[in-house]
Amino acid sequence: MSSNILDNPFIVFMASLIAQSLAAYLGDFLHKRARPLLKDEREDLDTVQTAILTLLALIIGFSFSMAVTRYDQRKNYEEAEANAIGTEYVRADLLPVDNSAVVRELLRKYLDQRILFYETRDQRQISQVDIETAKLQADLWSAVWPTANAQPTQVLALAVSGMNDVLNSQGYTQAAWLNRIPVGAWAMMGLIAIFSNLLLGYRERRRGLLLLIFPIIVSIAFLLIADIDSPRGGLIRVSPQNLLLLRESIKPL
Repeated sequence: MSSNILDNPFIVFMASLIAQSLAAYLGDFLHKRARPLLKDEREDLDTVQTAILTLLALIIGFSFSMAVTRYDQRKNYEEAEANAIGTEYVRADLLPVDNSAVVRELLRKYLDQRILFYETRDQRQISQVDIETAKLQADLWSAVWPTANAQPTQVLALAVSGMNDVLNSQGYTQAAWLNRIPVGAWAMMGLIAIFSNLLLGYRERRRGLLLLIFPIIVSIAFLLIADIDSPRGGLIRVSPQNLLLLRESIKPL
């Protein structure tokens, strides 16, 4: 599956459901045209089917754990960003008065861009946010470094260190948002699900809704995993709660 498809959990659900349902009915079709299985052959088929279903369950469980871990990582970095920006906003008092006012104004604009990064889903707006963020980062560093370089004191070093944390936190967040379940893992999970349904269809003696139950259940699991794993798609997303609270607390009077 491509990253664009994985960013839409409902497409993942429908594609998975259709592929698995077709596999189940294909297995049923092959079953009706094959000779009846002998007792030993049926037992062997049951063993293979149990092993494949167990493997599918394990892979789904591991994938869900991977998705939750990445979601928690994105939440943690959102909190870290808010802490870094808030700390540097306070440390701006360590700079000369003129620099302090400039840094705080830039931090407020920077904070707005970071909130937009979390809230927007429009790809063109995301690109604009990235451009504005990079520009503000350069302006923030330029507002701190020349003063600290001209007066290399331990007090000003705290302001420089805080600004460094602000810039680094954005990089960590970006890396966490790009850290997704590999496409190869999705492909392997999908193939095992398809073969599982093929065997179920071949093994099932009765047609009808029974052949749809397993595809629906597995597709729902895929939907949940894709929803949690996608930073912008679906319903489960990281809300910039800490950044929003920080914006309220540093509004100019």
